[in-house]
Amino acid sequence: MKYRLAAMILLSSLFFFSCVSSKKFKKSQADYSALQVKHTELQTTLNTCNDEKAELARQKTSLENDKAGLNDRIADLNKQIDFLKANNTTVLKQLQDLSVISSSQAENIKKSLDNIGAKDAYIQDLQAAMARKDSLNLALVMNLKGAVGNMEDQDINIKVDKGVVYIDISDKLLFKSGKYELTSQAKTVLGKVAAVLKNQPDIEFMVEGHTDNVAYRSGVLLDNWDLSVKRATSVVRILQKDYGLDPKKMAASGRGEYNPVAENTSAENRSINRRTRIVILPQLDQFFQLLEPKKT
Repeated sequence: MKYRLAAMILLSSLFFFSCVSSKKFKKSQADYSALQVKHTELQTTLNTCNDEKAELARQKTSLENDKAGLNDRIADLNKQIDFLKANNTTVLKQLQDLSVISSSQAENIKKSLDNIGAKDAYIQDLQAAMARKDSLNLALVMNLKGAVGNMEDQDINIKVDKGVVYIDISDKLLFKSGKYELTSQAKTVLGKVAAVLKNQPDIEFMVEGHTDNVAYRSGVLLDNWDLSVKRATSVVRILQKDYGLDPKKMAASGRGEYNPVAENTSAENRSINRRTRIVILPQLDQFFQLLEPKKT
């Protein structure tokens, strides 16, 4: 009887400890699953940050290259000025004895001095134009990012490349698949962009439609090129009619499948290529004016 009682107590103890261990094991499994989910979320966030860092680094490199090219131009002009000044130093010494120079030589000296002054003014105008362009682009990008800041990065992307501002909007925010009529959601997105552009009346821009390479034909539309053009014109019309942007400052263009940002080898890449791009053009007339001869 004693042995039987002892065996029952032993079996009861083993059963009790088995239940406790099972509960701890299940809790550990749940904790491990939660940690796995958190790790996946953090890894996704890290990948997004790394992509943004790489894009900013590329834009910084592009701007630095542009600035380096203009600085080289300025340095070359400064060398020309130093050369002219060095040559004129010798000539100006001859002015101490007017009998050794002719009237034509005196006229050449005057023209050289005028040329030096003109080059100095040109350099100052060029530097001012560079500073103004950089500040305008920076202000424009910051305003655009602030206006559409609640949009997800993969759907709206704003960047500056070689003095041109690009706004890429995923087509899923603007159009239904295979359609060129704007959705109600599109008006929300375009309204925010239009509010910024309307405050910059001197800015000119072009709206480009882009597609993937999947063959398309519907009704009067012959192919992706037709579709991209119709989508671009749909955007400029709403910017004009609903938001009052000056049509003389806008242009519509269809690029079809011929200017992809990624290879059309996967569904994800094709989705990236289906986009509407607003290209804000630089004020080239300001630089052309610098090259025109000054009127006297």
